[in-house]
Amino acid sequence: MPDATAPPPPAFRRAVASLSSTRPRPELLVSALGAPPRLAPYTWAFSVEADAGAGRAGEPLDDLDEPDTSGRLILLHDPAGQDAWEGVFRLVCFVQARLEPEQLGDEMFPVVGWSWLTEALEHNGAGYTALGGTVTQTSSVRFGDIAGPRRDDDVELRASWTPTDTNLAAHAEAFCQLVASAAGLPPVGAVSLVHRTV
Repeated sequence: MPDATAPPPPAFRRAVASLSSTRPRPELLVSALGAPPRLAPYTWAFSVEADAGAGRAGEPLDDLDEPDTSGRLILLHDPAGQDAWEGVFRLVCFVQARLEPEQLGDEMFPVVGWSWLTEALEHNGAGYTALGGTVTQTSSVRFGDIAGPRRDDDVELRASWTPTDTNLAAHAEAFCQLVASAAGLPPVGAVSLVHRTV
């Protein structure tokens, strides 16, 4: 265990600074997050929330009581390295998104969900190794006094990978792109004709 009074290693500080430098698209709300301390000697995390309807018709982005899509990215650092990581850094992500009715029961949907991550990493030039994870479709039905819709159908993506560079800005950009894809947001610069005013 590292000395709690000692400053984090320079490599970890540089990695955190590069993750913090990302400037996400306006539909995404990024917040610092407490990272689980027992996963590695040094940890850091942030969360991203998105709502496909946020920012339209004057809706404030900070009014996301229950966002359609949310995720968190956790940075792990072990200066001694870990065999399973194939390196000294590891990125762990979790994303949860609400499914559309037409997506329910689609056996290919987990493949599509996984492609959101791999395409985001490749599009942003985020080099990685030892990538693994799961995509899970869940369905829950509410009863009694629990507020909200009676039924929720969600997709959850959990993944981890080892970055091949300590500059992690591209990985933060890729993660934000993953959350945007899961939320169904159009590509940056595209105009949604459904909400266009004339």
